[in-house]
Amino acid sequence: MICSGTTLYTLWRLFWWTAVGCGVSLAQELYATHSIRIDGELTLGGLFPVHARGPKGTPCGDLKKEKGIHRLEAMLYALDQINNDPDLLPNITLGAHILDTCSKDIYALEQSLTFVQTHIQKDTTDVRCTNGEPPIFVKPERIVGVIGASSSSVSIMVAKILRLFKIPQISYASTAPELSDNSSYAFFSRVVPPDSYQTQAMVDIVKAFGWNYVSTLASEGSYGESGVEAFVRVSKEAGGICIAQSLKIPADPKRADYDRIIKSLLDTPGVRGVIIFANEDDIRQILAAGKRANKAGHFIWVGSDSWGSKHAPVKQQGEMAEGAVTILPKRASVDGFDSYFTSRTLENNRRNVWFAEFWEENFDCQVTRTGSKKDTAKKCTGSAGTPVMFDDKGDAPGRYDIFQYQLVGNNTWDYRRIGQWTDQLHLNVEDLQWARGSHELPTSVCSLPCKSGERKKMVKGVSCCWHCELCDGYQYQRDEFTCSLCSYDMRPNENRTGCSQIPIVKLEWHSPWAIIPVFLAMLGIIATIFVMATFIRYNDTPIVRATGRELSYVLLTGIFLCYIITFLMIAKPNMGICSFRRIFLGLGMCISYAALLTKTNRIFRIFEQGKKAVTAPRLISPTSQLAITSSLISVQLLGVFIWFGIDPPNTIIDYDEQKTSNPELARGVLKCDITDLQIICSLGYSILLMVTCTVYAIKTRGVPENFNEAKPIGFTMYTTCIVWLAFIPIFFGTAKSAEKMYIQTTTLTISMNLSASVALGMLYMPKVYIIIFHPEQNVQKRKRSFKAVVTAATMSSRLSHKSSDRPNGEAKTELCENVDPNSPAAKKKYVSYNDLVI
Repeated sequence: MICSGTTLYTLWRLFWWTAVGCGVSLAQELYATHSIRIDGELTLGGLFPVHARGPKGTPCGDLKKEKGIHRLEAMLYALDQINNDPDLLPNITLGAHILDTCSKDIYALEQSLTFVQTHIQKDTTDVRCTNGEPPIFVKPERIVGVIGASSSSVSIMVAKILRLFKIPQISYASTAPELSDNSSYAFFSRVVPPDSYQTQAMVDIVKAFGWNYVSTLASEGSYGESGVEAFVRVSKEAGGICIAQSLKIPADPKRADYDRIIKSLLDTPGVRGVIIFANEDDIRQILAAGKRANKAGHFIWVGSDSWGSKHAPVKQQGEMAEGAVTILPKRASVDGFDSYFTSRTLENNRRNVWFAEFWEENFDCQVTRTGSKKDTAKKCTGSAGTPVMFDDKGDAPGRYDIFQYQLVGNNTWDYRRIGQWTDQLHLNVEDLQWARGSHELPTSVCSLPCKSGERKKMVKGVSCCWHCELCDGYQYQRDEFTCSLCSYDMRPNENRTGCSQIPIVKLEWHSPWAIIPVFLAMLGIIATIFVMATFIRYNDTPIVRATGRELSYVLLTGIFLCYIITFLMIAKPNMGICSFRRIFLGLGMCISYAALLTKTNRIFRIFEQGKKAVTAPRLISPTSQLAITSSLISVQLLGVFIWFGIDPPNTIIDYDEQKTSNPELARGVLKCDITDLQIICSLGYSILLMVTCTVYAIKTRGVPENFNEAKPIGFTMYTTCIVWLAFIPIFFGTAKSAEKMYIQTTTLTISMNLSASVALGMLYMPKVYIIIFHPEQNVQKRKRSFKAVVTAATMSSRLSHKSSDRPNGEAKTELCENVDPNSPAAKKKYVSYNDLVI
């Protein structure tokens, strides 16, 4: 109930003065200027926005053709069709009382009070005119129902009054969601769907365009504000759409207000989509303001049904409105209405009190002039041939046509139907056309979509705004917001949307890291085989016998194995290869240095024994030498077998060795399960033998060259020590390098090749040279007794410090003089060592 106390009395006085006349009838004057009356047994009320909202101080403004005159004539046409049909309402004639709302809710409410005056009982016994005469009552028609209004704000105002008197109301255009509330608007129905459907359709359009950040613009009032509220609610429920700004056009806007709104919309430059719920006048003025700001083509308007496919809002604003997407409830053509409307003239349409004004506006002429031009107005909805349905809330089902305002010619624009919405969106994407005829879909987003491999870092409080952060290193994009590490054996794929297997590599034969050691090893093997073949061929010659044939073959075997290990270190790792690597990695060096150590130890013991006695030391025979060497080698083999038992050989893929900062360069290394420490431990015993051999070589450096190989062995060991001293820092210094496998393998194999080559070159090549090129020197030497050899060595040691003061050969002469074969001492029986020089 909206009337009580003084308000009810005021309404009663208004009803009274519109229902009675004293002298001059005020009601007649009112009807003549602001209403249409058609007599009938049953009278329907009509509310149409014949005029726009007027400037401040005046109720009405310019004439509205489409929303006003066209719809009004549609009602008159429908009345004629019903009254002329004898079967539809037999013996009943429908009348009408049609009012102009002037697009203003308060003014429309004042006008529509005439609809309810017959429902109010009035006591007029004490009513007299100013001259004392009784008043003349004008009996008002009884309104049985009201058609209208157009604006939701007007319908809301009127519906509250009509509900009090249980007068049904059917609107042809009001779409505010609140009108669906049966508790407040029980007698209200409409043939258009509510904005709840319309906003769902608009949300679907926005999502179809891929927009997630839009602004809203509403005319102040129930229609605009309710429409925006519904859009915001539905967009939140749908998710993925944020509102950048919600702006409102004041009820009595000025030009500066429109300019301010455009400026505010431009404050968010990434937002091009604007959802607009506004009346025609506001739409036209907003477009004009955008044109003044030189922003034609910048905004993409998504207009509600108040814009629809009307031409009035876009008149002279084609460039600014181009690309606008609008929706309109589905309409059906009414057969005969076009012919009826275009046949209306000033002479045959006197019942429409506003038709003369329409004639002037449409034809730009005076009322006294007539014309016969065909009208091109849009066809209207809701009459004969189309079923009208209402749901339990009095609403029509949601069915919309979707239009786009497109350039169709040279500076000519028009609406084009691009789809429809009936519970879901059906959009003809190929028909879309934007500013200046472009077919590229514009964007309206707060943040551009993140690229593949980038995660969203959300801006606090704004779900549609984010920063894009690259998933770096070994991270991949697990989901829209999260980067996760790949597993240890994986790396991110090219676009970082997942992980892929890290490629597995090994040292290839064709690699430069392998070519050099393989080449050296092949040369060494050929040379070793050549020396061994030469020694076998000349096995019984003095030089071969003087070298100690048994240990020489053992030493050559060790040298050969040192070369062979190169191929095992480069071969593709498997169980067999890894087993042979463990066995032969230190075995070749162990055999070599065990044989050399046995040789140097024998020489050292012989000459040390000679200084104390004339008897030979123990264990200097070839068999003893082989036994000593074998025992030294067995220590290495025992250690290897223990290693086999504790940790059986197998292959692994090491993903840490070449896990570079750039995942694209990451590689898994296929190798044997042997650590750097295990390699050094495997070589450690051989290095110990090498060092010990070097010590003995230093101790026997004073023995004359004529008698032994101490000095060549010494030079061999000194050079070998230098090689391995260089190997250690290189091997451990590259432990964290991405090329670790290649550098360490190459360094190890080259060191072993060089060690073997030094021994082969210094100990055997001179002898091979003599055997092949100077066979005359390969002759039997005279036999010497052990005492003679020892005595010569002792005297040589004593006289070595004087050698620089004597002529060449003098020391040797002295040595020979001291060894007199005819002396009694020489005639004693001694053990004789044939070719003691070894």
